[in-house]
Amino acid sequence: MIDFQPFDIHNKSAYDQFLQNSGERGCEYSFVNLYLWGRQRAAFLKDHLVFFSQFDRKSVYPFPVGTDDKKPVLDAIIQDAKERGIPCRLTGLTQDDCALLEKLYPGKLRYHFDRNSFDYVYDINDLADLKGKKFQKKRNHLNRFRAENPDHLLQPITRENIHLVENLVMKWYDLRRQSDPHADFHMEQAALKKALTQYDLLGLEGLVLYVAGEPVAMTIGSRLNPNTFDVHFEKALDIADGAYPAINNGFARYLREKYPDVQFLNREDDMGLEGLRKAKLSYNPHHMVEKSWAHLLEDGYDY
Repeated sequence: MIDFQPFDIHNKSAYDQFLQNSGERGCEYSFVNLYLWGRQRAAFLKDHLVFFSQFDRKSVYPFPVGTDDKKPVLDAIIQDAKERGIPCRLTGLTQDDCALLEKLYPGKLRYHFDRNSFDYVYDINDLADLKGKKFQKKRNHLNRFRAENPDHLLQPITRENIHLVENLVMKWYDLRRQSDPHADFHMEQAALKKALTQYDLLGLEGLVLYVAGEPVAMTIGSRLNPNTFDVHFEKALDIADGAYPAINNGFARYLREKYPDVQFLNREDDMGLEGLRKAKLSYNPHHMVEKSWAHLLEDGYDY
């Protein structure tokens, strides 16, 4: 079996050498997401970084990243699944990945389009400027927020104010549970708490929005690849109408000024939630990171 190990935050630079040079891939190839979410493991194998993850009680192998021949690496992953007695599910596949798999293993895999996991990628200038007719409603909403809250203030998240962000997040989850007692925020809340605890080590960047001196919204992200920033978390209290557009727009402006080489913001997937999908589409994404997953036909699993 492959010797998969938990992600070591102190080895982040070694992981990033593979992850940030793997081309345009989804948010699941962010070190931050790999470290924060679920039971995820990795190994360095034949000049590749390979992964073993468990989500929704399923074991999966995100497609390995590396520049050399992938056939020996994929063979090792298939063998690992056999030795573990589990189906070999390969996830996070681009169209090029699917074409390569079919070339290497013709007729041996079945492919599944995974619309719910598509990432929404936005031109940073679109979110920072909100220009044109397609953003008129967003621009009006933001202008109304600014007019109603002339004292609003955006500040970077630092060690000095991170406790205020923690309190804001706790309040957000408490309010959501009151309105929906059956909602399950356990995994997300654990990931966000871990992110705030190890904020500097993870290389995270974020903003907190104040209204009348009180924090009402926050956002946190990190570099995904040379030209893209990944937005991992965004929370806003309902007490300030327009706080979501304000923190969204403010973060785009902040990143554009600080990192002129960043062209895109990846705001991750919609998980198949209708309301979230509508909200993400309303910001007119520049493009989507389309993903598929595949399984070996010989395993007999088609789900």
